[in-house]
Amino acid sequence: MRTQSIFSLLAVATAVFAEDAPVVDSNPVGAQYEALIKGKAPYEVSGSVKIASGAAGMGVSVEIALANLPAEGGPFIYHIHEKSVPEDGNCTATGAHLDPYKRGEDPACDATKPESCQVGDLSGKHGKITQTSFSATYNDAYIATSTDDKSFFGDKSIVVHLANKTRIACANFKELSPGAVNTTVTSVGTSYGTALPSGSASQGHNATTSATATGGSSTGAPIQPTASQTSSPTNTPGAAGKVAVSGAAIFAFAAALML
Repeated sequence: MRTQSIFSLLAVATAVFAEDAPVVDSNPVGAQYEALIKGKAPYEVSGSVKIASGAAGMGVSVEIALANLPAEGGPFIYHIHEKSVPEDGNCTATGAHLDPYKRGEDPACDATKPESCQVGDLSGKHGKITQTSFSATYNDAYIATSTDDKSFFGDKSIVVHLANKTRIACANFKELSPGAVNTTVTSVGTSYGTALPSGSASQGHNATTSATATGGSSTGAPIQPTASQTSSPTNTPGAAGKVAVSGAAIFAFAAALML
């Protein structure tokens, strides 16, 4: 009983230390990357995924187009994975999903709270694929084209899976344009005798999704494009301190149970 309690507390502690992904607001303007998927037996999936910096460096825009998906095995899911595809094209060598904030795969991503999902879980945040051909364009506020950001994806890969997570297609991202860092500085006027209040900082990033699908559906139902969604994560002052304290308290309690 005591051992079970300890493991339960340690599991809770791990969840405590997982972080929500912050909105990325400093991507190099004009940066673009593309992954070209070429059909390979026994699956002949082909297509492309292009990701570019969003307006003013806020998040990214994603353009995906896939064809020749299997008639069975859907709905299909796709993610950015943490490693690149080796020369032999082995998709299993791409590792796990891009997850710099240690969220993990379980529980499943809640699309209404994209900041709480794994950064690389694109289908979790923007919708699974239910057709043999698919195209979509959407914004994602939590992906980085800046190489200094933990959510950078440009040296990683895209992987397409069956519903049972079997990997059926993959490709590496290649840089099309590095873009340029936005160095615009807003000047503040001088005040004499009265302190100027600081302006409010803009948070969040609109994520608008549009999707088009053609071909037969493995489920018989038409694809359901993800609705427009606005994500505005809020940074709570002192949140890091609260996480540290609560995590420490859990571990201390677990240690006491072992005595």
